[in-house]
Parts: sequence; structure tokens; C-alpha cells
Amino acid sequence: MTGHGPRGGRTAVRAARLVGLLALIALVIAFPSMAPDSFILSVGVVIMSYAVLATSWNFVGGFTGYVSLGHASYSGLGGYATALLILRADVNPWVAMILAGLIVAAIAVPVGIASLRVRGASFVIVSIALVLILLLVFQSWGTFTGGSNGLRIPRPFSDDVLRPEQHERFFYLHAALLAVALLCWWAINRSRFGIGLKAIREDEDKAQSLGVPTFAYKLVVFVISAFFTALAGGLYALWFGFLDPIFQFSILVGAYMVLMSLLGGIRSLFGPLLGAVIVGYAMEFFKAQYGDTQAHLIAMGALLGVVVLFMPDGIIPALTNLVNRLRPQAASIRELSAAELAEQRREAEAADDTKEEVHR
Repeated sequence: MTGHGPRGGRTAVRAARLVGLLALIALVIAFPSMAPDSFILSVGVVIMSYAVLATSWNFVGGFTGYVSLGHASYSGLGGYATALLILRADVNPWVAMILAGLIVAAIAVPVGIASLRVRGASFVIVSIALVLILLLVFQSWGTFTGGSNGLRIPRPFSDDVLRPEQHERFFYLHAALLAVALLCWWAINRSRFGIGLKAIREDEDKAQSLGVPTFAYKLVVFVISAFFTALAGGLYALWFGFLDPIFQFSILVGAYMVLMSLLGGIRSLFGPLLGAVIVGYAMEFFKAQYGDTQAHLIAMGALLGVVVLFMPDGIIPALTNLVNRLRPQAASIRELSAAELAEQRREAEAADDTKEEVHR
């Protein structure tokens, strides 16, 4: 290997990543025109919505290592806040969605202050409790939230926009929101703030002893996660047009976020996106094939077991480790070819012969 080998390898990896990113962008842009029918396009919207939710969850799970099964509370609140601002206050749908995200972020501050003081299983239980409380509240408060009858939301586009065209527009809107969330995650990952969060993930007590303001860091990233999750819930509500508290505040939604992130890799930028594509497609496939049965839940449970047993860090980290093992490793000194080694050996032997002749 020459002295430029490691640098050339890094350049090749960067080039491959750039090509992959451009291919992903091209695929997202072309998907609506490639979809054979309106149903497949709607599945694409659902998968993109899952990708936004999983990426939003990954701000907490990926950076701090805190596993929240209650993030459905923020997506549900985002959806209901968007709907209620439109129906009760006659706010523009897009403005309502942004305001809903800010409202949920404000609610996440006291929730985070209370819940982030505990760790591990205790934090998981607290996150689940919040979902169950909100489910009971929104089911019981029928005069304001619609209760168990649900809440119908007027779609933001005019009636002359047909359903397939609405799917296409919402697909691109979800893709744009996903791009913003990914960019924010990438920026945090490369910042001093991100380094502190990853220190918390590895050893919170040690990070605190080294001067990292652990609680403040956790609270900030928790609020950011809640904000993007609420935006995803609001955008989904505008697309679907109907809200049901049993679905919006379901622990399964939070479990799906965790599964998608774990499957792709919680420590990687595009891990939740890859997990959302796999899990979202699998869920829609099982629902289409087996109707109202619970086959999709069995499949998700089996998939989670496979991930935990064989790929605990996720698909992307597993593939990255495989590539690193196969790729030639950089050396601290320049390695010589066989011809160069033979030449050096001949020169050494000639030098030894010369020394012997001198001694004689």
C-alpha cells in the first residue's frame, strides 16, 4: 500500500456516501411518478411519516441512550393541537401545524424536567404513563376533542385537488420535514453539544464529573425531539383528515419508533430512515394481505427479536463494521512491494560481502 492509500480510501468512502445521498434524493423525488397507483403512493406517505417519527425519536434515543416508549404522546398532541387550532380558532392549517409544534415543545419542558430525573426502566415507565394519561383525557373530553368519536379535519387543499394529487403533495411535504430533521440531527452530531450528549449516552455519571451539564443537555434535546415529533403528527393529521385518540395515543406507535430506529441503527444518521422503510412496508404488506388480523404485530415482534439477537446496533452499523473489516487498514509506515524487498535484500547481502572482504 502506498502512502496515499488511506487518504485515497477515505476519499472513496466520501465519494460513495455522496453518490448514495444523491441516489436517495433522486429516488424520493421520482417515487410519486413511479408509483403504479394511488394506494402505493399512500403507502409511501405512511412510510415517510414513520421516517420522520423515527428520526425525531432518535434525537433522544440516539444521542442520550434514553429509550422512550411514550413518544406517541407528542405526535398525538401535535395532531390534536393542529386540528383544534384549525377548527376552534380558524388558524391557517400550515400556521396551525407550526404553532402546534411550538406548543408541544413548551409542554415537553415540564415533562422533561420531571421525567429526565430518572433513568432506565423508570424513564420507560414514565413515558408510557404519559401516553395512557393523554389517552384517557382525550377520550373523556368529548365536547372539546371529539372523544371516542374522533375529530375530522378539513384538508388544507381545495376540493379540486384529487386524492392522488394530495398524496403526492403530502409525500413531498413529509420528505421536506424529514430533510430538516436529518439536517438538524447531523448538525448536532458534529457539534460540541452533540459530543456532550454522546458522553451522556456512554457514561452519564462520568460525563457529569467531567463538567458536562447533563440535565440541561438532556432537556434541550428532549424538547427538540418533541418538537419534530409534534410536527410529524400534525402533518399526518392534515393528510389523513381524521383523528382517533385510541390510535393517536397508542403505545404501539412509540414502540414502532423504537423498532425502526434500532433496526436501522440509532447511532447513524440514516438508520431510522432505513428502519422506517423496512418496518413501514412490512406493516402495510401484512395489513393488506391479512386484513384486520394481528399478523402485523406478530411480524413486528419477530423482527424485533431478530434485531436484538443478531444486529443489536442495527443494520447500518453492522454493514459499516463489515466494510471496515474488509477494507485494507492504514499502516503507520509505507509498506514495500515484493520487488522492493528483494532489491533491499540484495543490497544488504552485497554490503555484507563488502564488509567481509575489508576484514580479510
